[in-house]
Amino acid sequence: MKIDSNETRSVAAAANAPAISATSATVPAHAPRVDLYVGIHKALRALMTDTLVAVGRMDTADDLDTAQITHRVLELMDFCIAHLGHENEFIHTAIEARASGASGVIARDHEGHEKEISRIARAATGLLQLPGDARAVPALALYRELALFIAHNFEHMHVEETAHNAVLWSRYTDAELVDIHNRLVASIPPAEMMFVLRWLVPFMNPAERLEMMADMQRHAPPPAFEAALEIARPHLSDIEWGKLMRGLGLPPVPGLVTV
Repeated sequence: MKIDSNETRSVAAAANAPAISATSATVPAHAPRVDLYVGIHKALRALMTDTLVAVGRMDTADDLDTAQITHRVLELMDFCIAHLGHENEFIHTAIEARASGASGVIARDHEGHEKEISRIARAATGLLQLPGDARAVPALALYRELALFIAHNFEHMHVEETAHNAVLWSRYTDAELVDIHNRLVASIPPAEMMFVLRWLVPFMNPAERLEMMADMQRHAPPPAFEAALEIARPHLSDIEWGKLMRGLGLPPVPGLVTV
């Protein structure tokens, strides 16, 4: 998974970061159940819609603009493939261990998504091989195919967040769900983790954002925590940043945060 050039220096710092909490490792009795999907699906929805809008605005006569935006499409496709792999390996395995067959419909969706991802990646790459005056029609086709892919994924994620969560909540304790989540996150390479954080942290609500970052503040090496804050800061409003800093007990100053 590729990340922006201004984020590359933060990758190494996250190598020893602890798992990003699904909610909290210790869940009060009155709290909602641990949701393995909510955070990453917010990140996916944000990334998908942002990429779709970019494709719709692409200047196909401009080589640089076309190259940058098709690169973003390919990054999204890479992220989707990685996400499918994580769900298949950890969440579907957990579901099948205690409810055989319950992940079958979504697993078949995943197979279909992999084929769609390959088609979209080929279409995006193909744009770069065309002269500028021949890109407009295939670019519009790419936009529409990407829109349908995203629409299918939105419906797919809703099923996971409802039907799959119902299975998981009926068969696993919160502590077991946190363990599944932590093992999944521990398997993610540092560069991919930084890419996830860029789309995860800004699109959480303030309570979710504070909970996740407070967990990192408590358990991550300081450079990893600082790297996560540095990645999130450009994508938060001043009000959102101020709320986060107050919650973490840190001064809301620009730039790097000393921890």
